[in-house]
Amino acid sequence: MLIDRIWYTSRHPLAFLLRPLAWLFAGLSTLRRALFRSGLKESVRLPVPVVMIGNITAGGTGKTPLTLYLTRQLQLLGYRPGIVSRGYGGKALQPFCVMSDSDPGFCGDEPILLARSGVPVYVCKDRAAAGLALLSACPDVDILLCDDGLQHYRLQRDIELCVIDGERGFGNGALIPAGPLREPVSRLNTVDAVIVNGRDDSVNHPFLFQMSLQPGFFYSPVNADRLEWQGLRVAAVCGIGNPERFFTTLHALGLVFSRHAFADHHVFSAADLPDADIIVVTEKDAVKLAVLADVRIWVLPVSAALAPDLAAWLDAKITEL
Repeated sequence: MLIDRIWYTSRHPLAFLLRPLAWLFAGLSTLRRALFRSGLKESVRLPVPVVMIGNITAGGTGKTPLTLYLTRQLQLLGYRPGIVSRGYGGKALQPFCVMSDSDPGFCGDEPILLARSGVPVYVCKDRAAAGLALLSACPDVDILLCDDGLQHYRLQRDIELCVIDGERGFGNGALIPAGPLREPVSRLNTVDAVIVNGRDDSVNHPFLFQMSLQPGFFYSPVNADRLEWQGLRVAAVCGIGNPERFFTTLHALGLVFSRHAFADHHVFSAADLPDADIIVVTEKDAVKLAVLADVRIWVLPVSAALAPDLAAWLDAKITEL
């Protein structure tokens, strides 16, 4: 895709042409954050600890798998977590309680994955409103995880976790639209911890954690048969922020396949599916593809693994609040 070539190629000519817009974006972003920090724009403090999980680059870095990981670990530690999210790509204008069978066109695809964890999940463009609605409906919740909200300063946060793509890093180092950065790299100096998805030895932070995404077992949402690959044409289809990570994982599993990458949050139709015997997709894309009920679709789930123990660090951090 052109935008990836601009953002992740050194000295791409279009990146230089877009620099003035990037400077404007940087100025507006800095001003907006300053207005919230000074109190000139209203922000909301919720009555429970808020853990903000986000990134400083556009596109996927692994925030949702990390949110699911922390949800499970916090439950094991005795917490009762809830999750709020914008519901990117959805149409919900008011706080909406997401269920495991909700319409991804209304609430977004990632919130449905989060809802399958069994904890309450609310979406709204205004994450503070989503948090208030969740706590009103579920008063036993004692901690909130906000998936992808690092730049949503209307919601006050107690702990900030920034996820970095260890493969792609910060691209050309420029801000949107000249590069992938939502905020300058110096923003890392103010977050509580940095989680690197993959490996990037150039990142320094007092609290640095390594994350890897571990593939699970393929499953079919509609087909109970045992998966057989021998002699079959396999296609990999995805609409995620970093399709190369998905393709690399499949290669590591020994699959030979054709690649079909779409834009992040792509709304799939039957016409998008290639002519193949088996179509392998991510769990995120499977949410949107479920309506097609195509027996060729097989899903590869992934789960996050962290080192050192992020959950123990987070528990200690919460205790200090």
